[in-house]
Amino acid sequence: MRRIEGFVSGKSAKATSGREGDVFNPNTGEVQAKVGFASNSDVDAAVQAAAKAHVAWSAVNPQRRARVMFEFKRLVEANMNQLAEMLSSEHGKVIADSKGDVQRGLEVIEFACGIPHALKGEYTEGAGPGIDVYSMRQPLGVVAGITPFNFPAMIPMWMFGVAIAVGNTFVLKPSEKDPSVPVRLAELFMEAGAAAGTDVSGVLNVVHGDKVAVDAILHHPEVRAVSFVGSSDIASYIYQTGAANGKRVQAMGGAKNHGIVLPDADMDQVVKDLSGAAFGSAGERCMALPVVVPVGKKTADELRDRMVAEMETLKVGVSTDTAAQYGPVVSAAHRRKIADYIQLGKDEGADLVVDGRNFSLQGYEKGFFIGPSLFDNVKPGMKTYHEEIFGPVLQIVRANTFEDAIALPSKHQYGNGVAIFTRNGRAAREFAAKVNVGMVGINVPIPVPVAYHTFGGWKRSAFGDTNQHGMEGVKFWTKVKTVTARWPEGDVGDSSFVIPTMR
Repeated sequence: MRRIEGFVSGKSAKATSGREGDVFNPNTGEVQAKVGFASNSDVDAAVQAAAKAHVAWSAVNPQRRARVMFEFKRLVEANMNQLAEMLSSEHGKVIADSKGDVQRGLEVIEFACGIPHALKGEYTEGAGPGIDVYSMRQPLGVVAGITPFNFPAMIPMWMFGVAIAVGNTFVLKPSEKDPSVPVRLAELFMEAGAAAGTDVSGVLNVVHGDKVAVDAILHHPEVRAVSFVGSSDIASYIYQTGAANGKRVQAMGGAKNHGIVLPDADMDQVVKDLSGAAFGSAGERCMALPVVVPVGKKTADELRDRMVAEMETLKVGVSTDTAAQYGPVVSAAHRRKIADYIQLGKDEGADLVVDGRNFSLQGYEKGFFIGPSLFDNVKPGMKTYHEEIFGPVLQIVRANTFEDAIALPSKHQYGNGVAIFTRNGRAAREFAAKVNVGMVGINVPIPVPVAYHTFGGWKRSAFGDTNQHGMEGVKFWTKVKTVTARWPEGDVGDSSFVIPTMR
């Protein structure tokens, strides 16, 4: 059986722990590979490789590092089909969605290609008599990323693209559920890195595993910063443990994104947008839209009827089926979890309008498929509303007024994304200003910002004070050094024993 190993110092690195995990094909339910889990010593070897490479890589000027990013982008684009097929075979999302996964990661790489401009510091001439003050951004050293199963290409590139471009070296611990794409990206980065003209074989390293590998990263004294995306409970643990060990940490958690539908919304567009945002990628997105809040009974009744009709047209199929809107979920355990949430919602008293639990795909009965589900009359006190289901389940929470609708996402424990559907510019502007959520879409169902802006939620959706990519990413992966310089003329004067001022 095929075995997937780590990638350290530019070559495959076999795990020494003696432990391994199964890598499934979610379409068939079969184990297609084994992935070796890293030991503490394996993680240390990756960190040491990164530390050795940092000496040379941090000395490479930003323009040359940008050229490596340009070449990496070219290589990823040239290998897009291979990466998408690899990703779909382990995650289960359809090929078109897998290509989107890769492309959204590449957009951050494109941003990183402009890193010389982003690294420019500030300069003040004549801050005092003969005194100039200037600042510079410098890399932290060895940094790390811990990434989830749902975006095995995009999120690693979100992290290491900016981190490496500014001069750091990187250790990546991707999800053990779909580990092949991150390794392939590291191989392509090494191929691109030859343009640097120096030994940087340890600039990007990959280790696989579970909590053992995560803890080894969090406690390693040479790892200066850690970025994480995953569930909120683990994000909280990552943040607290990393900070306790003196590291800079950004940890993105879960979500329960809401879509507010006002009576004047374009209902044709709303139904199409909700269908894609709630059920695309089987709902396994932190920016999925699993809660819709229609304002007023008439709006809610119409939305419910039209969503049922739309859901009847959805096609669930294998990842390679170009006509399928979404494929299987990542694992049998996750499928059971989603099914349990559906039963819980029914037990809690919500109206189960469409039940997707009995869906089965002919010829792929052992695959991890689940059909789309729809609940109506979900109440804020229900556990299924409070928690993240992370599956193809859409919940209708009815609101009587605009104010009630704003209050729902604002009071929820998560604050990742939110959307409003309306033709009323004033209402949209007021909503964007008042809602207590980090990313807002106006007639945009999945408001993931473009790469040169920044991604990050509020409340239990994010721990730490710095967001992903954009200039926030540059700030996270660098430290600022400020220099105050004076070049005196003639003889050196007497020393001063008071704090210098600019008078």
